[in-house]
Amino acid sequence: MALLSKKDANLIMDPLADNNPITVQVLGICSALAITAELKASIVMALSVVFVLAMGNVVISLMRNIIPSKIRIIVQLVVVAALVIIVDQVLKAFAYELSKTLSVFVGLIITNCIIMGRFEAFALANGPKRAFWDGIGNAAGYGLILIIVGFFRELLGSGTLMGFKVLGDPITKTGLYALGYENNGFMLLAPMALIVIGIIIWIQRSRNPALIEEN
Repeated sequence: MALLSKKDANLIMDPLADNNPITVQVLGICSALAITAELKASIVMALSVVFVLAMGNVVISLMRNIIPSKIRIIVQLVVVAALVIIVDQVLKAFAYELSKTLSVFVGLIITNCIIMGRFEAFALANGPKRAFWDGIGNAAGYGLILIIVGFFRELLGSGTLMGFKVLGDPITKTGLYALGYENNGFMLLAPMALIVIGIIIWIQRSRNPALIEEN
């Protein structure tokens, strides 16, 4: 028996491409601008959102029949805040320097419109299993874009990946720097994240014209 049905598989695969939260739904742009100057920070933020959205979707789904409609937003905020606190404490315990780099941005996961949107649009109307896969899919779609943007911004802006020099040493002029290559400092500025995302959107929609018609 297959682990996932076709419908469950679509919950994971659709947000990775044709229904991506960032490039199609244009959600979660703020963190994509703020923390993608380093690939490591992008990966950690992506994993954090995967945990928060997947677990949050399950909790909201389990509680969907007992949450009074008038306070459902408050309940959702309490759930996501509790999960974000867990993420923040784990980062402080095992990756303290990185937790200082992400600092306030981890807390802003609480107000990430992707998370609240999935709680409202999916978790409140579906069972825990489907809610879990929906959370995994949408968080993975969000994280994929963060990782792509972080990859190019760190590589072209600093000449490094995950802190390791991959293009050579700009001080001793080794590697590509010996050929006259210079880091593009503009890539480390937040507006360049928006430009990189714009390029990704352009590539995606040029390959799938149906996305242009839908939007």
